[in-house]
Order: sequence, then C-alpha cells, then structure tokens
Amino acid sequence: MGLPVRAPSAAPPPDDRRQGRRSWRGDRAAAVAPLRKRAGRELVFCVAGLPFIVLNPVALFVVAVDLSWFVSNGGRDNPTPTDLAIAVVSVGSLAVLLVSTTAARRLGALHRMLAARLLGVRVAAPPPVRASHAGRTWPGSRDGAGWRVVGYLLAKLPASLIELYAVFFWIGGLVNLSYPLLWGAFRNHPPGVRLDPVPVFTPFGLFGDGTFRVATLGGTFAAAAAGAAMLLAAPWVTRAATSADAWLIRGLLGPGPLAQRVHELELSRASAVDDSAALLRRLERDLHDGAQIRLATLAMNLGMARRKLGDGDEVADAAAVRELVDAALRNAKDALGELRALTRGIHPPVLDTGLPDALASLAADSAIPVELEIGIPVRPTPAIESIAYFCAAELLANAAKHSFANTIALRVTGGPGVLRLSVADDGTGGADPNRGTGLSGLAQRVAVVDGTLHIASPPGGPTTITVELPLRA
Repeated sequence: MGLPVRAPSAAPPPDDRRQGRRSWRGDRAAAVAPLRKRAGRELVFCVAGLPFIVLNPVALFVVAVDLSWFVSNGGRDNPTPTDLAIAVVSVGSLAVLLVSTTAARRLGALHRMLAARLLGVRVAAPPPVRASHAGRTWPGSRDGAGWRVVGYLLAKLPASLIELYAVFFWIGGLVNLSYPLLWGAFRNHPPGVRLDPVPVFTPFGLFGDGTFRVATLGGTFAAAAAGAAMLLAAPWVTRAATSADAWLIRGLLGPGPLAQRVHELELSRASAVDDSAALLRRLERDLHDGAQIRLATLAMNLGMARRKLGDGDEVADAAAVRELVDAALRNAKDALGELRALTRGIHPPVLDTGLPDALASLAADSAIPVELEIGIPVRPTPAIESIAYFCAAELLANAAKHSFANTIALRVTGGPGVLRLSVADDGTGGADPNRGTGLSGLAQRVAVVDGTLHIASPPGGPTTITVELPLRA
C-alpha cells in the first residue's frame, strides 16, 4: 500500500502575481506619499494659512468686545450686553463691506490659488458678478459667493488651529532632535553649578501633562527620540490638516450648485447660438460658391443657346447649340446634387426611419470596415438623433483620415435617460482636440444639450471616443 501523495499547490497564475505586485506597489506608494516633496508644499500651505487665525470673524469679534469693554469702563468689570452688541454690529458691518465690494471674492481667489499651487486642488471660480441696469458691477450684499467666503473664514479658524498643530510637529520635532547638540553647546558651566532641567515639549503637552524635562546629557537623547517621532508623524498630520482645508475650499469657495448650473446653461446657450450662426454661414457659403454659381452658369448657357437659335426656323449652328444645352444639363444635375448634399447636411432623410438605419448607412459607406452594434431601448428625440448621427459621421471620417486603423467598432447603447455612442479603432492613437481634428467642434455641439465627450487615445493606440447625450434635449 503506497503512501498518499499530496498534490503540489498550484502556483498563482501570472495575472494574479502581477495584480499582487501592483497592489503591493500601490500600498507602498500610499505609505510613503506624505514623505515626498508634496509634504513641503503642504507645510507651506499650513504656514500661509496661519494669519487667518487672527484675521477671522471670531477673533475680530473677541477683539471688538475687548476694545468696547476697555473704552466703556476701562476693563474693570465684565463686558456688558452693550459691548457685545457693539462688537456684533462692528463685525457684521465689516462682513457686509467685504461682501459688497470685491474684497471677499479676492480673498476666495487667494485661497483657491494657494490650494492650486501648493496642494494641486483646483477649484473653479464662481460665476462673475452680473452688471446691473445702471452698469454697476460690484457684487452687492446679496452676493452668494462673497458670503460663502465669509463662511469659509469662519470654518477656517478650527482648520487653521489644526494646521498650527501640524506646524508645531515640524518645528518641535526639529528642536527636540537638536537637544543633544544644544546641550553640549549651551550647558557648559563650572562644576558645582546646578542648572534647572530643560523642558521637552511634545504634541501631548498641548492637551495636558505631556511635557517632560531632562537634566542630563543622557536625557537629551530621549528628547531626540521624541523629536524623531514627531518628524515622522508630521507629514501625516499635515496631510490630514490640508485635506480638511481642501474639503472646505471645494465646498465653499467654488461655484454654488445653482450658480454653476446657470453658468453652464449660459455657456450652452452661447454655444448653441454660435453653432447656429456657423451653420447659417456655412450654408450661405456653400450656396454661394456651389449651387448659385452652377445655376448662374446654367442660365448663361441657356441664354447663349437661345441666341444661337435665333428667331427663324433654321438653326445656323446646331452643334454649338447642342453643346450649350448639354453643358446646361450638366450644370443643372450638379446643382441638384449639391442641393441634395446641403439638405442631407441639415437633416439627413435617412434619420426619418430612425438612428439605427442612419448609422448602418454610415457604416456601409465607411472606407474602413465598421463593426456596428446598436442597442437603444427608447428612441431619442429627433434633435438628439441628429447630433448623434453627425457625431458618428465626424468620428468615422476622422478615423479614416488620421488613425491608420484596420477596423472600427461603432457601438450605441441606451441607459436611464442617456444615449451612449462610442467609436473605437485599432489605429495609432494620439487624438488631440487641439490639433484641429474636429473633436473640439464635436465637444461644443454635444455641450449644447448638456452632453459630454470623452477621449481615450494614448500614443500608439487604440483610440476610444465616447459621446454621452440625454435622450431628450
């Protein structure tokens, strides 16, 4: 009877091993992230925010109470309700003054600039102030963006205290770490002279009895160990403090939801007007340079043929007349073809039967083989179908011109209130809307109906461009 044989454990597949390595690298990157150069920028951000501990509505209120109290009774008794009322009116008037002028918005712009340059947190500015009927462009006391800046300054006080605590980690850690050197430099004294122990401040000393004292050179190494621990923890504390401040900046110094929506609608309206004006100019140019010239040539040829025919029954030069009539016939056919092309550019007749048939005709006419996949549970409105059709036509044309692809995949799917159209190719990639490939124009056309355009086209390919449109404009 043989011994049982244990099957060897199967090695993890290569994909699992690669996934494990990526996970380990990600954990290591997350662990050392606060220790990189960004920690220095975050420390500078904390230092830059320290003046707002004093320039704060709460701190100004306390100063106003103390001044009124000192002026009224010389600081002998407790502040009276009158002193509190004077402080409230003073700080409130200052807040109204900040909001009524551009000072509050400038303070918000300063904080957004610091967050962008030092933390990499970019927050869009609130919409500009609307000019009144009298031409006044000051925000006024009803400026919501200005009052959000005042709210940020109020919330900045506890955030600034946390940032001050983070700065103390750096400064206190460096001072404690230098205690062994400072001891030898400044504690040399004659024998028999007894000096007081030196206090060592730790972060816990700010909240209670977390301070200890050293009286010997050996004790300074305990202070140095505390300083090293503080320096190791300082980047993490700084990261927590700046993250809280960045959260406040995103929530209070950016555009409000209603104002942002109004601003987006204004941009969409302006884009729609510009798109309509550009379409009218293009139609006028095409009619003037194409069909109008051909119709004028047609009229001229017919006029010349009429003169060749004369008034009698006999034709002097029948061959010349026949040639002029043939030229007029060709011009008439060309003019009809250009007019049909113009009408298809305005609204393709194939869209009357639905978007799937229109996209199928585009795929059939493409110079590169197209794999078509369409799944639309609910038919969009005609305006959305038209935009989706022209987006697909432009993307297929761009792929044929620039991608050097072998195949193109055109997929259209529908979701809850969303029509999603994607064009993917196996070409060279590198699609850039700033290089005049028509993508910037597509983005503007899509934005008119609150749609979005996403481009994934790394150098070397592949390229996937996705257009998301609402089912109803």
